[in-house]
Amino acid sequence: MKTILGLDIGGTKILGVLYDLDGKELAREKKKTKANEGLEVVMSQIYKVIDALKSFEDAQILAIGAGVPGIVDDNGTVAFSPNIPFRDFTLGKKLSERYEVPVYVGNDVNVAMYGEYKHLDSRASKHVLGIFIGTGVGGAIIIDGKLYTGQGSAGEFGHMVVSADGAYCGCGAQGCLEAYASKTAIQKYILKQLTKGRKSMFSDLLEEDGAVLKSSSIRKAYDAHDELAKEVVDRLARYMGIAVGSLVNLYHPEMMIIGGGITEALGDLLLEKIISESRQHAMPGLMETVNFTVSELADEAGVFGAYQLAQNML
Repeated sequence: MKTILGLDIGGTKILGVLYDLDGKELAREKKKTKANEGLEVVMSQIYKVIDALKSFEDAQILAIGAGVPGIVDDNGTVAFSPNIPFRDFTLGKKLSERYEVPVYVGNDVNVAMYGEYKHLDSRASKHVLGIFIGTGVGGAIIIDGKLYTGQGSAGEFGHMVVSADGAYCGCGAQGCLEAYASKTAIQKYILKQLTKGRKSMFSDLLEEDGAVLKSSSIRKAYDAHDELAKEVVDRLARYMGIAVGSLVNLYHPEMMIIGGGITEALGDLLLEKIISESRQHAMPGLMETVNFTVSELADEAGVFGAYQLAQNML
């Protein structure tokens, strides 16, 4: 049986899915990344996932695709990954040599975005942008139906400047979208407001959720008409709107996909606010021909995109 393997390599888990050539899922395997135990352990975990799927019935793996957080060049070398000990690491080459098949390695958001794109009716739209709101803010560009990565790292929409001389971002620059619209930035803003004495459900929700506030808790507080939650969502939409309006001016895409955990939790509520704010920053007339949608595949987008990109190699 001819198959293609998709991998989503994250800071906490490695998910692998085996597909047939028509995109039907045949089997899946998941392991902890164990990133804090070093490079050799991480690679051992990746091999365990692939080997488990490789042994599925009479599977003949023709290609492997993988998404990895961080900066990845066109040769599958991971220059830097924030949560995995990959530094100038030739991941694509190592996997290709070990399993003797072509291997595609790309940035995780780019790969997931391509998965979302292929999941939709891709025949209807050839020029598509994606922004994903997670721990950081990632982006991806599809031009004429093909994933555009520049020299390997195009689509870093989270590091567009939306407030000159604004808040410092984790990248060291000031005013990046990620410093305002990421889940990390949102939680930081909530904690700052609580220390000022603001009364909010978030006091209890943060205690329940632990170190990291859940996206569902933001929706819960918003639905309960919590004033701070309303302020947080409006603030998120405002900065996302600045970025989205600017991207529409730059690319004028046929479609824009907004994804990530917070987007999935808030759904059309957030999307409508972003679109409304974007109109204040896009040139007159451009927004009317852009189709906006919320991502649908959630955690499956990464492995499905990896499968699609690996299949392209064949």
